[in-house]
Amino acid sequence: MKQSNKNVKIFFGILILLLFVILLENISAFIPGLPMVFDPMSPLFTVLKKAAVYSLVAVSMNLLNGFTGLFSLGQAGFMLLGAYTYAILTVPSNMKDQVYYLFGGCAFKFSFVDLFGMIFGSTGVGGAVSMILGCLLAMILAGCVAGFFAFLIGFPVLRLKSDYLAIATLGFAEILRAIFQWQRLGPVTNGANMIKGFPTFSSFNITAPSGAVILRLSTFVPFLITSICVLIIVLLINSSYGRAFKSIRDDEIAAEAMGIALFKHKMLSFVISSFFAGIGGALFAMYVANAQAKAFTSTMTYEILLIVVIGGIGSVSGSILATFLYVACSEWWLRFLDSELYIGSFKVPLLRNGFRMVVFSIVIMVIVLFFSQGIMGSREIDFSGLFKKKTPIKERKQDQ
Repeated sequence: MKQSNKNVKIFFGILILLLFVILLENISAFIPGLPMVFDPMSPLFTVLKKAAVYSLVAVSMNLLNGFTGLFSLGQAGFMLLGAYTYAILTVPSNMKDQVYYLFGGCAFKFSFVDLFGMIFGSTGVGGAVSMILGCLLAMILAGCVAGFFAFLIGFPVLRLKSDYLAIATLGFAEILRAIFQWQRLGPVTNGANMIKGFPTFSSFNITAPSGAVILRLSTFVPFLITSICVLIIVLLINSSYGRAFKSIRDDEIAAEAMGIALFKHKMLSFVISSFFAGIGGALFAMYVANAQAKAFTSTMTYEILLIVVIGGIGSVSGSILATFLYVACSEWWLRFLDSELYIGSFKVPLLRNGFRMVVFSIVIMVIVLFFSQGIMGSREIDFSGLFKKKTPIKERKQDQ
């Protein structure tokens, strides 16, 4: 009963967050004269979109590394699979020849958006429904493709442990990136060129016939998808499967003695983590408005791993909190350090292009030194207190 009540409170908390995001993104249209930070094109909304995407990938990595104890570094590879699957399946059919002009067209002649457009119509409300259903189905398939490849490589690599597993999954991601840039696969992956022209976050904005934006949803969409996926992961962690994952992390021998099938649960955790990483890859493609293999380097995996460590290995809310802080510092708050500054005729030393990353690295070192277990450790933020009815002090004393 307590767990179900907690889940309901989490659901209402997510609902309030989503409503706040819609209000924040559209407030400048209703209240003119607000600071530039509330402008939809300001760095604030860039940070919110990227942080929402990275939050899902960080939580999916934490499910594997933090809750199951499997040290995997293949997250960028699964994101790549998700990004390409989404892009290939949602590029409109009439644009495929333009996108794949170097290879005489795409091997996949259809588009999910066009297929649903034949059913619901391609204009007006029907066009919006077709795009939403097409993108949703493409994202689910993006996760399924990533999960399928995780299932295939899981048989050999999950028999490895610790650093060996990390090296094997990292190697898989690098091999995958090289294969997707292979010119022979050009009719499918467009070779080393980017795939673009598919629906992005801004495609979900509600516009008037004149083209003017009535309601902006480009920040709401990644928050909505990420919230649903993270909620599913949280429910999984709190289930019997999640308890089995934690027991494997704590002591494999004891877990096996209690009847837990080690390989089965490791594979399950690996596939589920990769599934959500694939969805995260699709969201990342929507964020950058293209899909290109060279973007999914090992550096991206290290970035996600750093976020997980900073937030706390084994803490979902820690991963989310660390993601927003990390992205805000790297993409917004420290940007002024890259620009030269003059006070009168005096030039402030050190401020130049690239100095931001020096300060950012120092900040990360300080956090790691003073928070050795991460910001949250293995704890979670509990919002249940926000929904509790406070008991007056007099009544509490009488009860005692």
